[in-house]
Amino acid sequence: MAINLTKGQRVSLDNSMKLALVGLGWDTNRYDGGYDFDLDASAFLLGENGKLSRDEDFIFYNNLESRNGAVIHTGDNLTGDGDGDDEVIYIDFTKIPSDIKKIAICVTIHEAEARRQNFGQVSNAYIRIAKRYDEFDEVGDTILKFDLEEEFSIETALVVAEIYNKNGEWRFNAVAAGYQGGLEAIIRSFGGNV
Repeated sequence: MAINLTKGQRVSLDNSMKLALVGLGWDTNRYDGGYDFDLDASAFLLGENGKLSRDEDFIFYNNLESRNGAVIHTGDNLTGDGDGDDEVIYIDFTKIPSDIKKIAICVTIHEAEARRQNFGQVSNAYIRIAKRYDEFDEVGDTILKFDLEEEFSIETALVVAEIYNKNGEWRFNAVAAGYQGGLEAIIRSFGGNV
């Protein structure tokens, strides 16, 4: 049975879990701006200082796999239509380099400013962590879920959650921190170059 988390909650992940699926989902509300919504999931592999040490540690639609295959993004869903996960990121905890202490999971709205879109127009957003039993397991058993119930009216980017290593144990932090400035703002906050 999955654990349902609220903002700010932290929980230990199952230490026997070697492979995880990070599923992110959302719906868009009625919007009459004439543009489709394109939300994008991304993962930032961060060092002890909470910053990127190299550009390759930013996993997103243009860089789908980390340097050694520890984190793999399955690709951009341009519409977000349908039920279930809209975008998926796989994590192999056995391959995460020792200098990586945190993985920030983010969602941004593509071209939000030009399209006059923000997270106030998004509903039913969630992140789930599922234990995968092998590399071919595309669904897994959900062990925790965090529904983003907070209202974001002007934000165009979110740090949804962090998966971090504390004393050799991987943990999950339900963050839900909003940013203005889209993907660029989040990249800068993690010390990356735009």
